Amino acid sequence: MAAEDPSVSGVSGRYATALFELARDEKSIDAVKADLDKFEAMLNESADLKRLVRSPVFSAEAQAKALNALLDKAGITGTSAKFLKVLTANRRLFAVADVIRAFRALVAKFKGEATADVTVAEQLNEKNLDALKTALKSVTGKDVALNVKVDPSIIGGLVVKLGSRMVDSSLRTKLNSIKHAMKEAG
Repeated sequence: MAAEDPSVSGVSGRYATALFELARDEKSIDAVKADLDKFEAMLNESADLKRLVRSPVFSAEAQAKALNALLDKAGITGTSAKFLKVLTANRRLFAVADVIRAFRALVAKFKGEATADVTVAEQLNEKNLDALKTALKSVTGKDVALNVKVDPSIIGGLVVKLGSRMVDSSLRTKLNSIKHAMKEAG
């Protein structure tokens, strides 16, 4: 399966494929995805956890001890916890973000979903998220999972990347094009 999808290649692709196949066999894809989402959220919120995951200075034993405490605190158990422990034991915890991304791609393909990366200036409410999902579904004909990133530097509007297509309706881009047009005219 990984060979069919170029977004899941290399070390992270192999680990993600193994986890996906195990979760599929256990019929626990949604539970594993939820646990990985929870772990990724913890990773994004904590600079110390990022340092623990990425730094080669920490031994596998130190990483495993810290990871066990985090998993217990977060309530991550079962296949997801075992998988994260295997990554740690194999000294591949540094690749966890890429593994999670590749796992999501495999889940989306399995469920017939598309994934869109959306950048917004401020967090969208549920009503706007649903409207965006509906609009993207009408374009693709598939259910669309959103990876929303908040970036205040775009000022307003949004940037949507869906597969190889990208729509940039950010205010920053519009202002830059006006600035460029004014330089051309002057």
